[in-house]
Amino acid sequence: MLAWLPLALGGCAYLPALPALPSLQSGESFLGVITPYRMDIVQGNVVTQELAAKVQPGMTRAQVRDLLGSPMLTDPFHADRWDYIFTIKRQGTQPQRSDVVAHFKGDRLERLDAKDLPTERDFVASISRPLTGSRSVPIALTADQIKALPKPPAPAPEPSAPMGAVRSYPPLEP
Repeated sequence: MLAWLPLALGGCAYLPALPALPSLQSGESFLGVITPYRMDIVQGNVVTQELAAKVQPGMTRAQVRDLLGSPMLTDPFHADRWDYIFTIKRQGTQPQRSDVVAHFKGDRLERLDAKDLPTERDFVASISRPLTGSRSVPIALTADQIKALPKPPAPAPEPSAPMGAVRSYPPLEP
């Protein structure tokens, strides 16, 4: 039994030299068989074209925060600048990043810098994963299988009128 231990450990020392290992960083399979789980990493606030269109120059900081959320970066050395950075990293897709910068003059928004913002529909399409293993054809049952299905419960009887003494109460207000 112990004779196999050096052979097994020697095989582990060979693994880092395999060319397939650098592909683990991109989320591909290990040795063509095992795919490690990679957690989705989502950071920041999504700012879409529709949301950016609602932000107008002259809005207060509170109004901008209500629309866009808290900024990802606020720099004490640049107090008149808020950075909204959104990143998403998902297994099997390219990482996405968008940057939006809000410039203030005092307490009022001066301008909003944003390049190539997606529409809400485009953003949802870019993060949606195709369903795998979904059925496009309903399951067909034979007549015997349909007969073997449990019968649905009988509908509940309609409630009857309440029984008991009928009492009259004095009015609550004089």
